Amino acid sequence: MKILVTGGSGFIASYFHRDLDALGHDTTTLDLISPEGGLAADRPHLQGDVRDKAACVRALEGVDLVVHLAAAHHDFGIEDATYYSVNETGTQTLLDAMDEVGVRSVVFYSTVATYGDAPEPHHEEAPTQPNSPYGGSKLAGEKVLETWTHKGDGRKALVIRPTVTFGPDNFANMYSLIRQIDSGRYLRFGAGTNIKSLSYVENIVDATLFLLGLNAAKPNRELAPFEVFNYIDKPDFTSTQISDEVSKHLGKKPAPGVPYWFGMLMGLPFDVAIKLTGKNLPISTARIRKLFKTQTKFEADKLLNAGYQPKVSLAEGIKRMVDWYQAGGKNKDATWHTPPAETVYMNPAPQPA
Repeated sequence: MKILVTGGSGFIASYFHRDLDALGHDTTTLDLISPEGGLAADRPHLQGDVRDKAACVRALEGVDLVVHLAAAHHDFGIEDATYYSVNETGTQTLLDAMDEVGVRSVVFYSTVATYGDAPEPHHEEAPTQPNSPYGGSKLAGEKVLETWTHKGDGRKALVIRPTVTFGPDNFANMYSLIRQIDSGRYLRFGAGTNIKSLSYVENIVDATLFLLGLNAAKPNRELAPFEVFNYIDKPDFTSTQISDEVSKHLGKKPAPGVPYWFGMLMGLPFDVAIKLTGKNLPISTARIRKLFKTQTKFEADKLLNAGYQPKVSLAEGIKRMVDWYQAGGKNKDATWHTPPAETVYMNPAPQPA
């Protein structure tokens, strides 16, 4: 099978390339960013924008399945309209191109941010009340896919809603936590009993391939043409349990705790600095509240009931990332790529009608 991975130069995509290669499938990528290493660099790559139909059509040549990972997803430095341009309009453009060339199957990585302010429990049938442009635009992308599958003719869309995803080669939230604890400058504000659901990258890719029927183990039922699955590694950890696991594998004592109100007081000067400079600083009252007070708990019963069993425990996943960090990850600097507000067209650019 030939599989197109949009956003194919990114973190999660690298694990798709690895696992699909091991299963004997061919992958190709469509991404605005050229792969800098790993298996993605050895695969056919088209540098292009998912909002550019011509680029999508060209990338889809000979393809049987699309894994749609390309997205606007960072929580800083992106205009609201750009989230919708990439995550909704880009998805529609990709589907239009798929119709043109006859590709009928797609996997879409959405987000648990679609639940937003909806009350717990957060399962797939729960209300969706996104409270961010990221969550709202991903939900809009899901609706585009659902409408597309209603056209029939074998169209299938599998939607995965992951929570915070981490693992080796990732430089987002978990990496920042590991680096802070390693530096000795990490403090726990308050009791830290709030649950922070997590997804380990090797598991989420393995679960996706399981649902697609590409693994040795297969779902115990046939999936609907449009179906949504959360991905969360269970059992959940609290924010304190997560930091304690990191400390243990770094060979450090658990982080000391101080009152929550003191942390919020510490964050106020950083709030001012962020407002004045526009820089994305690592400390703010919003970040402290999010990490130590806000609960982000989601459910994965639907996936488990379909027969999936994760290969890697959450504790082992944290250990693997800490091991990677200690082996050299700590010496690497993250490069953040944000999509441009306007579509980047392939050359030659389309001419106005």
